[in-house]
Amino acid sequence: MKPNKANILMAASELFLAGGTGALSVRAIAKGAGVSTIGIYSHFDGKQGILDALYIEGFQAVNDAMDVLSKTSDPEEAARLAAKNYLDFSVKKEAHYRLIFGELDDSYHPCAEAQSIGVAAFEQFTKVAANLLPPDRSKSEAENVALQFWSLLHGSVSLRQHTVAELVSMKRWRSRTMIAVDYLLKGVRSEYV
Repeated sequence: MKPNKANILMAASELFLAGGTGALSVRAIAKGAGVSTIGIYSHFDGKQGILDALYIEGFQAVNDAMDVLSKTSDPEEAARLAAKNYLDFSVKKEAHYRLIFGELDDSYHPCAEAQSIGVAAFEQFTKVAANLLPPDRSKSEAENVALQFWSLLHGSVSLRQHTVAELVSMKRWRSRTMIAVDYLLKGVRSEYV
């Protein structure tokens, strides 16, 4: 079987989800993808290269989720759409989500390209937040709102993904999160508009 980057990354995602970075070895990824270890090295620079590719894919998905301003002229509708997209991403690409948001050990440090994609994703959050504010507000204020928005979404996803989901019903976590987004939007409106 000819090595396929998508198959390799899918196998790595599944292994990561099952056992974190400790479960990722070139041999295990190759076995999961049905390729030789040489096939892995022909596409990636070992485990580091695979983690970088997953990290980039993950933050590119966040970036894409936040790219909503061309879809609606209503700032609050755009923020709600961005929130829904983010929640969808956290479920559809759970391994990527967990990778980019810290379920790593000290053996992995994202390369410069991977870090720049993360910065671009935060810039997309900031654009969505800035769109909620009057034009005379500073970038710092937009970043503050973006951090509040991101914290709310990330906190909700983290609660669903971790042990608290066994303690509290997370059956309606998405609708509860969207209610919290509406509260955040109401707070932004009263604070800045």
